[in-house]
Amino acid sequence: MKATQLSIEVLKRAQERFEETLGQMSTDEANTMPAPLIKSVTWLIWHTARELDYQISELNNTKPLWLKAGWSERFALDLPDDTEDWRHTPEEAAKVIVQDKKLLRDYLAASVDFTSTYLETLDEERFNDVIDRNWTPVVTRQARIVSAIDDAVMHSGQAVYTRRLVIGQ
Repeated sequence: MKATQLSIEVLKRAQERFEETLGQMSTDEANTMPAPLIKSVTWLIWHTARELDYQISELNNTKPLWLKAGWSERFALDLPDDTEDWRHTPEEAAKVIVQDKKLLRDYLAASVDFTSTYLETLDEERFNDVIDRNWTPVVTRQARIVSAIDDAVMHSGQAVYTRRLVIGQ
């Protein structure tokens, strides 16, 4: 199995975990932050979809789906489009509220599909391309892909934990 295929499989497992977790919750439960520093399931899914969308858009030299496919308008959040969600305060994270769980599922699916398509077409010889020299060590394409998928896996586990805190199961 190629590294890109393995990466796609790992990412799809995270997506399944998110979908299962969200399916076990009401919209109000999914929007609940159980403690100030524990973000809601809604925020975790939204952030993961955005993170994949933005990271892969940068690698692919395309405009993020958030902007080009109208997700920003559909979500209509009280946050700027360039919000640095990885730095959200509890107050900013609490602004990520949806009324329709399908919206979250659809954006996550679009971002996972976008990432999977990119990985399917990526020549693995490009893994060692240096894409960011602002870090020590420099960041390679492979490091950025691993980081994005690792973040999705981590947040899908956090979503399970958050669901258990909110609904007790």
